[in-house]
Amino acid sequence: MVRRLTRAAAHSDAQLIAESAALAEGWAVLVDLMGGVLCGTPHTAGPEGVRAAAHPQAHPHLTVRKMTGAVLVICPGTATPSSRVDLVARTTVDLLRMRARVRRAEDTHHAEQRLHTAVLQLLLSGRPHLATDVLGGAAITHATVFRLAGQSAHDAYQAHWRAAQPSAFPGDHRALVCVEGNELVIVALHGIGDDRHPARTLAMRIADRYQLAGGVSDPLPLDMAATAWAEAGNARHGASVGSLTSATLLGSRGLLRAVPAHRLAVWSAAVLGPLDREQHRTLEACLRSGSAHAAASVLTVSEGTVRTRLRGIGSLLAADLDDPTVQAQLLLAVRAPTPTGDVTPARRLVPHPPLPADLLQPEQAHRWASELLKPLGQPLRIALRCWLRHRGRTAPAAAELNLSRSTLTDWLGRCERTLSLDLSSATVRAELHLAAETVATPEDVPELLPRRGGRTYRGGRT
Repeated sequence: MVRRLTRAAAHSDAQLIAESAALAEGWAVLVDLMGGVLCGTPHTAGPEGVRAAAHPQAHPHLTVRKMTGAVLVICPGTATPSSRVDLVARTTVDLLRMRARVRRAEDTHHAEQRLHTAVLQLLLSGRPHLATDVLGGAAITHATVFRLAGQSAHDAYQAHWRAAQPSAFPGDHRALVCVEGNELVIVALHGIGDDRHPARTLAMRIADRYQLAGGVSDPLPLDMAATAWAEAGNARHGASVGSLTSATLLGSRGLLRAVPAHRLAVWSAAVLGPLDREQHRTLEACLRSGSAHAAASVLTVSEGTVRTRLRGIGSLLAADLDDPTVQAQLLLAVRAPTPTGDVTPARRLVPHPPLPADLLQPEQAHRWASELLKPLGQPLRIALRCWLRHRGRTAPAAAELNLSRSTLTDWLGRCERTLSLDLSSATVRAELHLAAETVATPEDVPELLPRRGGRTYRGGRT
């Protein structure tokens, strides 16, 4: 009898009540506290079941069991043993309570999932303060976005959603997990300079187990979550199945790995020391997004306000913010970890050398840059360097190189494929610029670009 009732409970309350009636060889009704029939077998038993639930003492021949929110009424057959009826009633009540707990858990589960999605939308729409209010995490300042796509994304979401709950991570480590379209999205929430969030390990495990292609952004301030979202999406397009790909794709080739962390942190603090929090945010938004116009939407101010702030920042840093090398150095500085201990006095940025000696000695810098650009031949290296000096603008770079824009675009695509890098990333462009300037020779100039002739060359010498 217990097995039959359990199998029925796996389907629905109605089927469980029907099975109870069959085992009791009579009828059974489930009544709510307002006197309504939730389900009953047969249907004609409903009115009597309601009367018995309201006045059980007036119906001594019926078995009445009360529970939270409902009353079970069973009318046994005339030949059914009382012990059998008691077992059916007790088992049915226990199973109904279990089903109610499952429903409450599912309701909570769905509510929490909707909350995660709502917080993600707050972040993407540029309202980080509302998001942190919902999360209640004052220490949360940055976000790292993981976007994983594949046929099993929804299965992975259902299987691992609980693992990304805030309570699953120690300390100030928190995460959101949602499904957006065909993507599983995990947003690691943390403080500045924290790249050891356990969500990274979780995302790597999910990508491998469910054969998903994943992209991961750089850690960015919460008010730049939309930029992190785009970075992760770009990285995902270049990811292989079963793995995560960084937005920069630099990995061990990047300067954050080449330069000792403490040295980089101290240098960054010395360079950015004159800036207050608002100026730091403005500078980072401009460098990460690539323009004052894009930064204005991130900072929710006008483009004119951003440009005014940049002029003030340039004066404080005594640096030419229009210089592409200075921009690359500053982007490296804002990406550096937070220093510990005393900070050295303010330090001024200069375009030469491209990589300051405080970070790498000249021979170390040259070795790093040579390894990074080694796969490129001289023509591609010259074209890439020119394009980077024009801050990623194709038209002026093509004019200086005496190439058609389509040819330069094709060459830049070859650079991407050869280096396995995403040139749409501001971080990638900055580090490639520093590398190209570090290894540049007097022959690496547009005037000496090797020519082969052809329609794509504009009057260049052969």
